[in-house]
Amino acid sequence: MRVFIIFEGSCEPFDVPPDQTVGAMKQMVKDNFLVQLCNDKQVWQYLVLSYGGAALQDSWALCDVGITSGSAIRCLIKSEQRPVMRVFNAVTGETLPIMGSEALLHMSVAQLKTVVSTQSGLPVSTFRLSTPTGVQLYDCNQLQDYAIEVGTTLRLDTWDGWVEFLQGSLLGHRLTVQSHLSEKKPVMRFQLQVALYIAASLGHLDLAGWLLERGVHAEEPVGVHPYRQWCQETAHPDTGKCPIHLAAESSQLLILKLFITKNLLTLACRDPGGRSPLKVAIQRGHRDCVRYLANKLCSVVSLPNMSLSMRTYLKIKHWVSLGQKRAATNRCHYTSAAFKARVEDTLLVDGFSQPNMSSKSRKALTKPSREIKAKALQPLPPIRYSLSVSHLPSKRAPPHLPSLQSGDFKEMQKKQKQDVKSREDGLLDEISKEDSSLCRGRFTFPSITRESIPRPVFVGASPKSSHILTASLESFSHRCGLTPRENAIYCLTIASTFTEKSWLKQLSIARTLIRKCVHTMA
Repeated sequence: MRVFIIFEGSCEPFDVPPDQTVGAMKQMVKDNFLVQLCNDKQVWQYLVLSYGGAALQDSWALCDVGITSGSAIRCLIKSEQRPVMRVFNAVTGETLPIMGSEALLHMSVAQLKTVVSTQSGLPVSTFRLSTPTGVQLYDCNQLQDYAIEVGTTLRLDTWDGWVEFLQGSLLGHRLTVQSHLSEKKPVMRFQLQVALYIAASLGHLDLAGWLLERGVHAEEPVGVHPYRQWCQETAHPDTGKCPIHLAAESSQLLILKLFITKNLLTLACRDPGGRSPLKVAIQRGHRDCVRYLANKLCSVVSLPNMSLSMRTYLKIKHWVSLGQKRAATNRCHYTSAAFKARVEDTLLVDGFSQPNMSSKSRKALTKPSREIKAKALQPLPPIRYSLSVSHLPSKRAPPHLPSLQSGDFKEMQKKQKQDVKSREDGLLDEISKEDSSLCRGRFTFPSITRESIPRPVFVGASPKSSHILTASLESFSHRCGLTPRENAIYCLTIASTFTEKSWLKQLSIARTLIRKCVHTMA
């Protein structure tokens, strides 16, 4: 078939087979128009073939997207700036590009961690950076001290056993967050503050409301891990950021309203740079947040027999809060330090202690303990005693063991359930179960129902037909890495980029892509 390529004001015909791939088509355009592309460390140029308002991928065939004889395809040269370095996130499996010039290689590790924290949404106290060879980067050093060059891919690792917890926090799934909290109180409290930080940054309203009910405060900084509280004075400056500052920085208006409704003192909260949430929103240029915060600060608080301005009320509230803390400290010197490092706690020293930040999953950490427990349960070798004949009984009576009644067994089970339920010591309550739906594209399918709906019966269908279908779907999911439902959403999302085509045509393109994916897997 004959198609026409439009490039820089000229139109040339090309005779190609219908199953010609887009990648081979680009090579023909390069040879015909003598295109010279730049490809250095900073700038990367590449060809883009556009049809129907969408960019064509190299692996597609022309017939897959409905290109027929006589169609016109636009050819463009696009330039893309290469990242100075990349950071592989072991929590999400994504690679974050660090854009800029080569001058970024001369900044400190602390500044790089600030950039990575902004892109990933994770607090700086929850991860570490390391070189491809496994050398850890410390905040006090410069990147040039580690001989990092342009194009280097660094690695982001988190605390061992935190991967599932952080994944649930990034997705806003409070059930996942609750089920993967630590059993140690100081670490659990730190995890709850981290979860609120992430929820404020990404706008997870449901997770943020649940954490506020559990006693987490939006005006408290995230801080550092309890294992590193002994060196808190030399910690990264961003550890002093509070969730309220992240909400103002990320333009999360609903989260801001939730925090301020819960506690008005969040209006006067200061970050490590001395900025209030209003000043942070002004510097970021978020008009809605600035308007809301300014109206709140200029409002009047009505009290019995008097009215005060918001600024005066916040000062009085702050003085009362300081007095309450001082009184509590005088009553019990250890009340304010209940969750800080104690004598029996673990302390980490940079360069000396074995690092506990290798992104190991919680299952990998609990597996060795199970193996040790299994070994402990193995039967012990028999113990031989030297006894005289006179000490032996005349008749061998069977050993008498205490019987375990069913009521005792039920009491033991009930006691175990009560111990598991009270493990968190009042910090976590029982919450109602709810369905969580993953949305990986622009399209949403109706929920999958489990009701018994009568289906049409096919004549001659064997009893194993449903098993064959289920096995085929499981094989597809195993080979492709996506369920059929997720693959359909992905193909519909790609087809929707053909904005110049009708909806029925987009649907036909999506069906073609799905069939091609199935044939490729076969």
